[in-house]
Amino acid sequence: MRVIPRWVLFSSGCAPVLLIGGWSGAALFEGPAYDPATQTISVLGAHGASGYWVMTVAFLALGACHLLTAWGLRAAATAGRVALGGGGVAALAVTLLPAPSSGGSLRHGAVAVVGYTLLAVWPVLAVDVRAGGPWALRLAPAIMVSVLMGAGGAWFLFEMHRHGNAGVAERVVTFLQSLWPFVVAASCLRHVGRPARRPVPE
Repeated sequence: MRVIPRWVLFSSGCAPVLLIGGWSGAALFEGPAYDPATQTISVLGAHGASGYWVMTVAFLALGACHLLTAWGLRAAATAGRVALGGGGVAALAVTLLPAPSSGGSLRHGAVAVVGYTLLAVWPVLAVDVRAGGPWALRLAPAIMVSVLMGAGGAWFLFEMHRHGNAGVAERVVTFLQSLWPFVVAASCLRHVGRPARRPVPE
């Protein structure tokens, strides 16, 4: 297995912290008028929102974290690293195409969907097909995580359709997507640091 640099643990670990810090800080600027249970994160980054700059900085930092992690995560398959990096580019792009202060935006929605899809499939694309690889780069855990992300996306769409707790669903799935690169990085570093098994004498 190719050794990954230890700074990948930092870049991947910062991603969920920055995401949560961004939506929490932006919501504080919005005050009680913003309901995090029913309103999406895009509302916080929309033009004219009081916490617009907080959410914008968070998205920029999140995108940079994903790009750095994709670059350094050499143990993962190339297709997975490209998908993770693409998710990072999408996070940067939503800052250039923020949601409007009212109504929807096709361009913003399209970028968000592309980013979500890339981050949902990258665990499977990153699988190390060789036997004995890091736990998080094995097929079964990768499929499980991608399925959970897909289910989270379906939950979000369902809540949006019925005007329910879309904010809760979005936060759960985006947190999972931001956390998984850290799990993969930690799994790779732990695998490298594990001492080789000695053969048992007959």
